[in-house]
Amino acid sequence: MLIGFGFDVHRLAEGRPLVLGGVSIPYERGLLGHSDADVLLHAIMDSLLGAAGEGDIGRHFPDSDQNYRGISSIILLTRVRDILVRRGLTVGNIDSVIVAQAPKLAPFMDEMKVNIARSLQVHPAQVNVKATTTEGLGFTGTGEGFAAYAVAMLLPARS
Repeated sequence: MLIGFGFDVHRLAEGRPLVLGGVSIPYERGLLGHSDADVLLHAIMDSLLGAAGEGDIGRHFPDSDQNYRGISSIILLTRVRDILVRRGLTVGNIDSVIVAQAPKLAPFMDEMKVNIARSLQVHPAQVNVKATTTEGLGFTGTGEGFAAYAVAMLLPARS
């Protein structure tokens, strides 16, 4: 078994959609980034790539490459799955947490899990998504941005 850890942060900005776990969430601001800035999927991808010994998302999908401008992170997650398949690995499980003061994310969690599981070709029970606040403290608590953490376990793929 291989274990990886991922972390990501994005600033909130006017005029951007808020996308988390591949789900568009109604909110007055969205996350700023080169891609769709899906902070949750970025943390998950880094945890998967880390477990596989494949670096991070910046190595595979650099923000200097215009091919990735505005791209859906669900597409990038599918490409990470392809890297894992080539390495003979499969996802055992993922545990993740989004850190944000607002909006309330509970109504969107199940859809996030399904999107992630579908992209990785695993059962939704192998994916866990949580959300928490920082009780008004720090940049997430003041509403400047979101953070996400993820841990992934990879296993040898069955033939």
